[in-house]
Amino acid sequence: MKIQTILDHLNAWAPQEYAEDFDNTGLLVGDVHQNCTGALITLDTLPKTIDEAITKNCNLIISFHPIIFKGLKSITGKDYVEQTLLKAIKNDIAIFALHTALDNHIEGVSHGMANALELVGQRILVPQKNTLKKLTTYVPKPHVTTVLQALYTAGAGHVGAYDHCSFSNPGTGSFRGDDNSTPAIGSPNEDTQVEEVQLHLVVKRHLEKKVLQALFKAHPYEEVAYEITALDNSNQTIGMGIVGELPKPLVPKVFLDLIKERFGLSILRHTTLRTAPISKVAVLGGSGAFALGTAKAQGAHAYITADLKYHDFFQGNDNFLLADIGHYESEQFTKTLILNFLNKKIPNFAFALAQSTNPVNYY
Repeated sequence: MKIQTILDHLNAWAPQEYAEDFDNTGLLVGDVHQNCTGALITLDTLPKTIDEAITKNCNLIISFHPIIFKGLKSITGKDYVEQTLLKAIKNDIAIFALHTALDNHIEGVSHGMANALELVGQRILVPQKNTLKKLTTYVPKPHVTTVLQALYTAGAGHVGAYDHCSFSNPGTGSFRGDDNSTPAIGSPNEDTQVEEVQLHLVVKRHLEKKVLQALFKAHPYEEVAYEITALDNSNQTIGMGIVGELPKPLVPKVFLDLIKERFGLSILRHTTLRTAPISKVAVLGGSGAFALGTAKAQGAHAYITADLKYHDFFQGNDNFLLADIGHYESEQFTKTLILNFLNKKIPNFAFALAQSTNPVNYY
């Protein structure tokens, strides 16, 4: 199996198009045309991760965090980033990073946190904007079913939990081809009118190219008339964080004990405990201070994330509990999410979990 085959599955699952602009996701090192001897799944890629990949005969590392994040002007081995890259290149090991592409997946990083707390009614906390488009095209009536099926197969027409969604409007199309045209209906230099159906379908941004290819292949016309329009509609399947409900309300102290148990914590930072029970909870893996206001506005009784600064804690109050559980701790389930996905897509292949080390120690 080529490395590219594995990356194709990952890109279909967590498309790079939905990674944040500041991020550096995708293939960072290596040749996708190599045969893959095995894949090591890790949160972070360090020199010791390369050593582990060599020991386990893995020439692909699937990392959550990207080892290359800022611009590099040289690779001389002066720090752990450059040491990692040099060792990977010398040993022909490819490195692929998912990071915010998986953060923005409804069953990604924050989903792992929400599942640990058994939250029900899960939905995206901060939906990503500009992820939806609308395709409008015009099809001769006898060909509508064929074209629609091709568009559905390519992924168009998904709205929330529904697929095969479209709207049609009958009308009359008119055209005239020049001397170089070969019209499917009518003749060159002849005004032609055809009974057509106008079709409207929602298209996810990362599927636009695939959907258009399907349209051009299935449509009978030599020149296909179509429009792609950006939508401001909220897409509840792509974005950061998860909000949901606990199976039953818990008093704040018991809720904190639950967090420590489910995330394996010996300590956590939190704001003043509210007096009322907690039922609605928001979670966001990694650095989540930017979503504090959103969690509060959505009526969450508690917000669990990481990397909160001193002044962030002032946003907590008697009705809104903040809990900082640590960056590593909030993302600890991510490796297993990736492993489970790949095992379903490519069973009986050598995927392995790397040894993870939290760089933060507590005394």
